[in-house]
Amino acid sequence: MIAPSFQILGGQSVQASRLMNQLSHVEGLEMGFQPITTDIGVLRRIPYLRTVLSIGLYWLSLLRRVWRYDILHVFSASYWSYNLWTLPALLMAKLLGKKIILNYRDGQAADHMTNWPLALPTVRMMDRVVTPSKYLVDVFAGFNIQARSIVNVIDRDKFIFRERKQLKPVFLHNRILEPLYDIRTALQAFQIVQREYPEADLTVAHDGPLRGELEAYAAEIGLKHYRFVGRVPHEEIATLYDQVDLYITSPVYDCMPGSLLECFSSGLPVVATNAGGIPYIAENERTALLVECGDFEAMAKACLRLLREPELVIRLTQAAREEVLRYAERPVRDQWVEMYKEVIPG
Repeated sequence: MIAPSFQILGGQSVQASRLMNQLSHVEGLEMGFQPITTDIGVLRRIPYLRTVLSIGLYWLSLLRRVWRYDILHVFSASYWSYNLWTLPALLMAKLLGKKIILNYRDGQAADHMTNWPLALPTVRMMDRVVTPSKYLVDVFAGFNIQARSIVNVIDRDKFIFRERKQLKPVFLHNRILEPLYDIRTALQAFQIVQREYPEADLTVAHDGPLRGELEAYAAEIGLKHYRFVGRVPHEEIATLYDQVDLYITSPVYDCMPGSLLECFSSGLPVVATNAGGIPYIAENERTALLVECGDFEAMAKACLRLLREPELVIRLTQAAREEVLRYAERPVRDQWVEMYKEVIPG
């Protein structure tokens, strides 16, 4: 399995870790893990040099290890990440006669396939294309690529389900602070909520390139009772969910955000934009409230509904708790085992 390091706080690394843990219990299956980046110590602080060193170490590791395995299972995002980490694995697989499964996990697939010359022909060279979302299955079908959906997994037992009847205006946003997640929309929505609930509180977890800009923007629009807490280790996420009463997320692109499943497992009501694969896992008015991308007024209105309508909160969170049963670890693990057997018969 080739994926982001387990030390990286992100959806792909979390899913790779969970899947590796489950697959390690399968008799007759030998798994190895290859991180796409290597810890290079203090050199990681030097731009460009860290990229060159990481790529070189990655290539050397592939050369040293790939020959031992029958299948390369490659977690992949779009754009430069695809070029730098996925294409070398594809080249190595073809040179050594290995099978390769592309586990594609990026809601920007359509733009990637359309505008990056190497994307479409190389994806077609993969032995299998698997995505966690049926949304991406539909996207790939538009390019005459047959993909299969195997959903993300969640260990529900690690999350604290708390029934929330009358919500307190205590909010959480927990996505990487980068443009595709459009955090400004969430901040603008919270600003409207705070006009009616002056005590409303917002925690912005995680980190990213826009952190400084977003902190400045929050101060500029006069938000109160908010904090940017940076990266939260995954083992502490369940406690963070338990401390809040409402989750908001406002991406313009998305695939299958595991954070929504974590909220479902925690009894935490969700307000989200209907970007990409989100409507494939969260149904508006049944398991969450969904609004159009960029519509901060609609997002604020949805949040206010939840604060004022306890019966709506109970209905959504109970349906969400039932929905998350579809993402149990063992059934997902078994689908991957069947996929491996299909690629390598006998």
